[in-house]
Amino acid sequence: MARPPFVLASASPRRLALLRQAGIEPDAVEAPHVSEAPLKDEKPAALARRLAEAKARAVAPHHKGAFVLAADTVVAVGRRVLPKAEDTDTAKRCLGLLSGRRHRVYGGVCVISPSGEARSRVVETHVAFKRLTEAEIQAYLESKEWADKAGGYAIQGRAALFVRALRGSYTNVVGLPLFEAAALLKGLGRGEG
Repeated sequence: MARPPFVLASASPRRLALLRQAGIEPDAVEAPHVSEAPLKDEKPAALARRLAEAKARAVAPHHKGAFVLAADTVVAVGRRVLPKAEDTDTAKRCLGLLSGRRHRVYGGVCVISPSGEARSRVVETHVAFKRLTEAEIQAYLESKEWADKAGGYAIQGRAALFVRALRGSYTNVVGLPLFEAAALLKGLGRGEG
């Protein structure tokens, strides 16, 4: 019997690269079209889970009989959700808020099985940034690595130099908690590879 196809419901090149790094190759990749705006008084962890589930549910009907995996990354300082940086001003505000502080990165992951069963998890990673100088912020803004990144930074690039400490899943901060994603897939009947 043929193995059911595996679909990544994401437009993120980082999520695809992480899966490939782990030896998991999607049969298809489809970007979900879901509003990422938080609901009124929605907590960061709940937002990450809701968006991952919404993304998986948006793509699953186009791939009947497949495993569909979706994820969402939320960066928060306290209960404040930082936006995905789409311009230099937003990235600068995010970096200013993160400078010299601890923050949390919540990764929501959802897998829908070929039978339609959905399971999801939220992974929480604690990250501490050093105090950033104006020159460091300016150089980072000029690198453009912040573009389209939750919280305005990419830990797998130059921002690695800003991280004083990290507790939890590193791949979660990059964009997909691999251990948990693989566990969800395996729990629903799809092994690695």
